Amino acid sequence: MRLQAHLASSGVPISPGAEYSFVMRVEQIGSILSSLLLSVVPFRSAEPQPTDASLMERLVQRDADALETLYDRHSRAVFSLVYRITQQRPTAEEVTQDIFLQLWRNARLYDAQRGPLEPWLLTLARNRALDTLRLKREKQRSREDDFGARELVCSAPDPETIADRETRAQKVRGVMAELPAQQRRAIELAYFDGMSHSEIAEKLMEPLGTVKSWIRNGLLKLRQELAAYA
Repeated sequence: MRLQAHLASSGVPISPGAEYSFVMRVEQIGSILSSLLLSVVPFRSAEPQPTDASLMERLVQRDADALETLYDRHSRAVFSLVYRITQQRPTAEEVTQDIFLQLWRNARLYDAQRGPLEPWLLTLARNRALDTLRLKREKQRSREDDFGARELVCSAPDPETIADRETRAQKVRGVMAELPAQQRRAIELAYFDGMSHSEIAEKLMEPLGTVKSWIRNGLLKLRQELAAYA
């Protein structure tokens, strides 16, 4: 009604229908503005984040929340460095967990006056990653050495076998020494140089049939001598 009186006093002619429509619109706008004002959340300044140094002091007091905050803050950098060194994701994850476990156990070793925490953590991570690689290589080398030693043990002949082979070799050399030079040469070219009968005949400038006979007779003699030895 006050709005109506104000408009009437200002000399603005208002019909009853127009007056009602105008008043309803003003009331709707007022309601919307009131809702918007009530829905506005008062601005609050962000709380300052704790420093690494303060978190480490809390870690000394065995504050698990401080360790969780430090892990969320620095684990990505630690993991990335370890992964670049090891090139193995499971190993990098394991080393990262070990680094923060070491941080929990040895929080007193950190001295904030010597520098920020992250470079100190990355130094620990680098050393641990290199130690892990070195240990794995040593284990691999040890397994290879053990495998090689087992192969040698399994494949090494016993002394009697060695002596028997040497005796047979001496017998073969003795039989070969008794053969005529050309016949011995033909056998050597066939079995030590891998030449065919035709190539031997050409090289020795002897008939092919003669070369074949030399080789066949020489092998028969060797077989007889070795059979008598056995």
